[in-house]
Amino acid sequence: MTLYLDGIAPLAERYQGFVVDLWGVIHDGLAPYPGALEALRRLKQAGKRIVLLSNAPRRAASAAAALRVLGVGDDLYDGIVTSGEVTYDLLVTRHDPFFAALGRRVYHLGPERDRNLLEGSGLDPVSSPAQAEFCLNTGPDDHRDPTSLEPFEAELAACLAAGLPMVCANPDMKVIKGGVAILCAGALARRYTEIGGIVRSVGKPDATVYEPVMAALGCERGNAVAIGDSLATDMAGARAAGLDACWVLGGIHWQEVAAHSDSLHEGAVSVLEQAEHAPRYMTARFNW
Repeated sequence: MTLYLDGIAPLAERYQGFVVDLWGVIHDGLAPYPGALEALRRLKQAGKRIVLLSNAPRRAASAAAALRVLGVGDDLYDGIVTSGEVTYDLLVTRHDPFFAALGRRVYHLGPERDRNLLEGSGLDPVSSPAQAEFCLNTGPDDHRDPTSLEPFEAELAACLAAGLPMVCANPDMKVIKGGVAILCAGALARRYTEIGGIVRSVGKPDATVYEPVMAALGCERGNAVAIGDSLATDMAGARAAGLDACWVLGGIHWQEVAAHSDSLHEGAVSVLEQAEHAPRYMTARFNW
């Protein structure tokens, strides 16, 4: 049975290491949630280790810089791991057989701000799928409607016609930005699979992305808890990695939870009844 918490203070009494998601937990893409920075500060004051784990399709340094703009200082956490950073490592080292077979000519499907994922990689970016050996998908760009798949259908079809395997650097299907559902790379990857494409996704819920996280935390898995808002990625990923998890209701599932009941707790219970597994804890927001 999932235990409902009014805040994360009780978790600080039980765990030493905290794996914390970003979008939907710390911020909404525009600003930090009320109480989120204070919660991080209180955890640090209590001597806890905090590693931020995000499915952001960009390098960790770029994600940290974006957090500073939002007011999330480097002193509020001990490390940051992004799906983009793990993707970069796989593209460069080629230790994984799938990545070893990709070739070097890459077609980037995504916004310009994610191009840092290619810098220093030794890859050769090309301008069309017909010139490429694989596609790197980091999500909808900034020049087309990010709420619909329709503007990207022709591009996905061109990648399929060229026989390109796709690397998806963000398995998330969507995020809520300022109250609007925005598609992520995972939605494009799912569509590519539907039309017959081959996709390799990097990020939560894959347990391998938790390996650098645990190394940075420096504690046993039984002494760490993962906090996130997505059942499909954060909660499933924590389960795959052997971590206890706390589900934050105020993120991606907020409307779904609210639609089930006027009581937030009861609505969450109803949603969990339809889920494959239940986290150990849940709380409305990431606050103390």
